[in-house]
Amino acid sequence: MSRPLKKNATYADLCAVPENFVAEILGGELYASPRPASPHSFAGSVLGAKLMSPFQFGENGPGGWWFLDEPELHFGADVLVPDVAAWRRERMPVVPSVAYFTLAPDWVCEVISPSTERIDRQKKQAIYAREGVRHLWFVDPLRQTLEVFSLESARWSLLAVHEGTKSVRAEPFDAVELALSDLWFE
Repeated sequence: MSRPLKKNATYADLCAVPENFVAEILGGELYASPRPASPHSFAGSVLGAKLMSPFQFGENGPGGWWFLDEPELHFGADVLVPDVAAWRRERMPVVPSVAYFTLAPDWVCEVISPSTERIDRQKKQAIYAREGVRHLWFVDPLRQTLEVFSLESARWSLLAVHEGTKSVRAEPFDAVELALSDLWFE
């Protein structure tokens, strides 16, 4: 696991981290991760694009969602930056013009990197559960997997693990098929 840069960190500490790092405060500890490598960036970008069309814009899909890449989320003293997040429009009718969000997303996707996997799976996953994020995906571009979780009674339930290049339907976006092969470098 990446080691925290500072314990009892403040938002001023986070803002002092150089811009070429993703900085987060988790459980009072400041973490700074390097910008992700290209397989990570590619998977997150393609995933957001594939889901936006049917679920945000309603093109061949139901619409009703807002998607954002790397939004800054403030939950009390915790500051998180998921790779992709989405809110149902019934909970967030318009996207506010703000530097960060305090309303928990309905869905979060973390694209797994070797350097941040333990942080994503332990610290961030626990905070997402505490804040009531209903759906969590882990996309691993190196292992070519998609793990789909749902929050039930404040605990994560693993619904599915999809591997390889097949097309899948995954909650909460199971109204359309997602071709996993599109997420991976050839």
